[in-house]
Amino acid sequence: MTTNKQIGLLSLPVFVAALGYFVDVYDLLLFTIVRQPSVMSLGATAETIIVDSAHIINWQMSGLLIGGILWGVIGDKKGRLKVLFGSILLYSIANILTSFVHSVDQYAYCRFVGGIGLAGELGAGITLVSEMLPKNKRGIGTSMVAGIGLFGAVFAYFTFQYTQDWRLCYQIGGVLGVFLLILRIRVAESFMFESSKLANIAKGNFLMFFNNKKRFSKYIKAILIGLPTWFVIGVMVNYSNKFATGLYGTNLIDSGRSVMFAYIGIAVGDLLIGYVSQYFKSRKKALLVFYSISVLGMLLFFSAYNNSDERMYAICAFLGFSTGYWAIFNQMAAEQFGTNLRATAATTIPNMVRGALPLINFLFLDILQKSLGWTIVQSGILTAVIVMSITIVAFIFTEETYHKDLDYLEYDNPLP
Repeated sequence: MTTNKQIGLLSLPVFVAALGYFVDVYDLLLFTIVRQPSVMSLGATAETIIVDSAHIINWQMSGLLIGGILWGVIGDKKGRLKVLFGSILLYSIANILTSFVHSVDQYAYCRFVGGIGLAGELGAGITLVSEMLPKNKRGIGTSMVAGIGLFGAVFAYFTFQYTQDWRLCYQIGGVLGVFLLILRIRVAESFMFESSKLANIAKGNFLMFFNNKKRFSKYIKAILIGLPTWFVIGVMVNYSNKFATGLYGTNLIDSGRSVMFAYIGIAVGDLLIGYVSQYFKSRKKALLVFYSISVLGMLLFFSAYNNSDERMYAICAFLGFSTGYWAIFNQMAAEQFGTNLRATAATTIPNMVRGALPLINFLFLDILQKSLGWTIVQSGILTAVIVMSITIVAFIFTEETYHKDLDYLEYDNPLP
């Protein structure tokens, strides 16, 4: 369909996509890192902090869910670069506004707007890089984007440790976003998108994922194979201090530090998984390796071995490494759909996974703990079993995409 104007792994689009994801992760995980001091400073108590924190993160994740659809449609209709410019402008503004909130509700509303903005960054970046890199380098390229980008969480942790001012941390995030916006001026649009504009075909039609059985099945499975990533970060690591109390009693666990260690592990995993995929010449085999490590990490987390702060931090890092398949997961989302739906798929799918966190929290907190009276450890174990079981079933029926040519279109042909 097009003349392949491909780029190298060290080109400007790859660098800017990686830096964009760095800022995205900084903002996305900043709340988790500053959760306790920021929420407590707004009037939360030791008894209400879990509920107030869940309220804020649920608003942020809901924003990601809505923004994923919005930016995905824009990415396929107007271009990948439009999303990269618009999304970062929105979440930079939201960051600055967050630094001025004075109540839990205001905090939640600002994170909702920030979530909408954050939703467009990774999907559009992965789509752009995937369409511009040669087939045999796509996995490594997206691993570089995700691996480098995920160190944004580490930067967020040390920024807070240095400043000890959560409001200033949000302002720094806003400034980083503006800096990235300037860098993006020199990045070119995807040649595949430019070519698809000439075709008289529906572009960015979100409903096309639901009016065709095969597409719908691919779409749902593409979401479900990523569920463990946000269960691990949003529940196990985020509440590591609470789990530590349930597992071994008195502790000095800082959940922000747990997140930092976990994201170092995730970044290393994401940098590695592209080469694992390259070695096996298979996305699915690489995923299976990391799923196996995830199960081992969960067993260690809930076992008697996890009986000290040092071991808790080490296990959080190991769990992070085990879920370092965010790059390949997003890569597979982009590879499973044609150019006129690719940005919509690659942007909505990871945000559907992020948006599933409120449902996982509802099971973990509201049903198992509040309604049934289970302990945090019992609730965590059952939630882990349910999440991993759903993921493995979806994985079994997911198609292999390693050798797939991305230069094709999706046609609006509903099936009975």
